Amino acid sequence: MNTTDHTIAEVLAPLDSVDPADLDRLRLAFVAAASAHGDLDVAYRTLDSPVGVLLLAATEQGLVRVAFQREDHDAVLERLATAISPRILRAPARLDAVARELDEYFAGTRQRFDLPLDRRLSKGFQESVLAHLPEIGYGHTESYAQVALAAGSPRAVRAVGTACATNPLPLVVPCHRVVRSDGSFGGYLGGVEAKQLLLHLEGAA
Repeated sequence: MNTTDHTIAEVLAPLDSVDPADLDRLRLAFVAAASAHGDLDVAYRTLDSPVGVLLLAATEQGLVRVAFQREDHDAVLERLATAISPRILRAPARLDAVARELDEYFAGTRQRFDLPLDRRLSKGFQESVLAHLPEIGYGHTESYAQVALAAGSPRAVRAVGTACATNPLPLVVPCHRVVRSDGSFGGYLGGVEAKQLLLHLEGAA
């Protein structure tokens, strides 16, 4: 081993022996400092759930994004960086309340969410559709046509489908409660199996 190799080994060796707990403490300190200086615009964490691993993201205004694993979490974070801010950090504690309410929902002990929402990712007619969805009660469904009527555009059935398919806050804003007029499930951002599971959980199917 020459002198250069020895130096590299000495530099790299400590990195292999770093205690993961120390890394966690450093990360938490970094997140706290970023928050204190207003340098954290979007906090995120993941959550294991019956419909797969969920990505949760929030701004100071509230929950801004819930993403299914099939959406590619890295791609979702990249889009958030473009649409909102590149100052994004993994900060699980900032989303503890969201995670708790989702856990309660999946456990069958919560029927409505009580969370501040940041709706900036919803625009135009989609905003009208998504504003109506929480009015569809737990354990109930509405057809795409019924939602179009409630949103003020009775003929915009296909647009309702698009609004639901691009809902930035699925589960919390319950687009899974929108089904076809014949009672079949229709599409869902999290997959048809996830939609079926959620409707069965609520006793709607």
